[in-house]
Parts: sequence; C-alpha cells; structure tokens
Amino acid sequence: MDRPPRRRKESIITRRLLVRAWGLLGVTSALLVTGGFLWVLLSAGWHPGDPTGAGTPLHATWLEATTMTFAGIVACQVGTAMAARTDRVSLLSVGVLTNRLLLAGIAFELAVTAAVVYLPPLQRVFETRPLGGRELLVLATFPIVVWGVDEVFRALSRRRSLQESTGRR
Repeated sequence: MDRPPRRRKESIITRRLLVRAWGLLGVTSALLVTGGFLWVLLSAGWHPGDPTGAGTPLHATWLEATTMTFAGIVACQVGTAMAARTDRVSLLSVGVLTNRLLLAGIAFELAVTAAVVYLPPLQRVFETRPLGGRELLVLATFPIVVWGVDEVFRALSRRRSLQESTGRR
C-alpha cells in the first residue's frame, strides 16, 4: 500500500516476476529436489547405470527416491508459497503466521502428502514408500532454503532500488 499502483500499460507478468519465479525459486527448488533424489539413491549404494526396475535389488530404493522427489516438490512449494506473500519487503515484516488461510492450505497439503507417503492403500496406488527421520529432516530444510534464497533476492532488490533512488552505486 506504500507504493503507487502499477501503470495501466504495465503488464502483470514482468521480467522481474519471471526471473524470480522461474530463475530463482524454480531453479532453487529443482536443485533441492534433484539433490534429495540422488542423495537417497547414493546413500543406498546406487551408481549411475545400476538397474532400478521392478525385481532388482535397488527397486525399493528407487521408489523411496521418487517419494523423496514428490515430498521435496511439496516442501519447496511451501517455501514458494511463503515467499510469494511479498515481492519487495521481508516476509518477517509481513508476518510469517498472519495469513491463516494460507497456513490452513499448507496444513492440508502436508496432510495429503503424508497420506500418500504413509498410508498403505495410497502407497500402492502412487507407488510411494515411507520416508524415515533422516529424509524428513532433509525435507524440512527445503522450504527454509527456498524462502531464504528469495529473502536474499528481495533484500538485494531493495538495496539496488535504494541506491538507484539516491543516485549512489
């Protein structure tokens, strides 16, 4: 509310929005999720080229790695949802817990994810495997990393805007 409204001719989808959404949040999420997938496989002794199909010794690990991928995408989306609450100021100044509807949506999303990962009937349908404590601890960092990267991006943007408005470089 402190900023003037956008100009009528200014597009809603701006270059800055695309850089932030795809280049920053998307790439950060992709790296985290891919890292989680490979971490599960490598922790079980997998090497590139090892078979992971049905009937192979690493098939259960493959299913756990794909489950980690699914849960990682959900975790990154939580971080993205929190980051998307503001495009300029710090989320801490807006308040992390001030949007109850968003928090309810996140709780629902996490509950559905837990059901898909831990309920045997849904495990059969979605071919998921339960994740252990180590995996859950790693997953818990994903939203924090996504949100944190965006916080740094917004802080740098504010700093750059301040420098431009004062004429300093």
